[in-house]
Amino acid sequence: MLRAMAMISTLFLAGCSVFGVRSGTPEPEHSVVARIGDDIEIRSYGPRLAAETEVEAANEQAGRNAAFRALFDYISGANRAAAKIEMTTPVSIDPGPQKIAMTAPVATAAAGQGRYAMRFFLPASYTMATAPQPTDPRVRLVEVPAEMLGVLRFTGSPTETALQARQAELLDRLQTSKWRAVGEPVSFLYDSPWTLPFRRRNEVAVPVVAR
Repeated sequence: MLRAMAMISTLFLAGCSVFGVRSGTPEPEHSVVARIGDDIEIRSYGPRLAAETEVEAANEQAGRNAAFRALFDYISGANRAAAKIEMTTPVSIDPGPQKIAMTAPVATAAAGQGRYAMRFFLPASYTMATAPQPTDPRVRLVEVPAEMLGVLRFTGSPTETALQARQAELLDRLQTSKWRAVGEPVSFLYDSPWTLPFRRRNEVAVPVVAR
């Protein structure tokens, strides 16, 4: 537990606390175009830039730790400009684990291992041309296109089991709505690991289109 907290302790910058205060950390701009109940929003996001990595790990916590460390090193100066980049929220994760596809280059990984993906969204002032290039080959910059997302917000500890249950709930509730899921769900985390569970902001999201 202490090791996990140490690896992710700077996840949301100084200013986060046990009460979930995010101290003005910027988020990607979006607008809410519809709501489903009190806890699901249909959000419209514009194009945005992200640093992402994928890692292989034996379990969810190890996967998050390894992915986070690679990305945090990038924004802390492990880039060709040796520049520090402001942290934003949320951090986007694929909670996995997922079985490695047989067609993937890493198909020879040991049975039972999973692949975990994580993204840090960069401040809006950066473009692909101006963002510092990563020096770690595991990290790459990606342009995330404009998209419509169905987003379910909840509190509590974002364990692998909790995230998967909420993703299933989101997909189930979208089936009876005016919106149809058209992609794979991801998870958004906003708070530091020591935030009290009932004050945490967690979200699961999936691309959607109107029926």
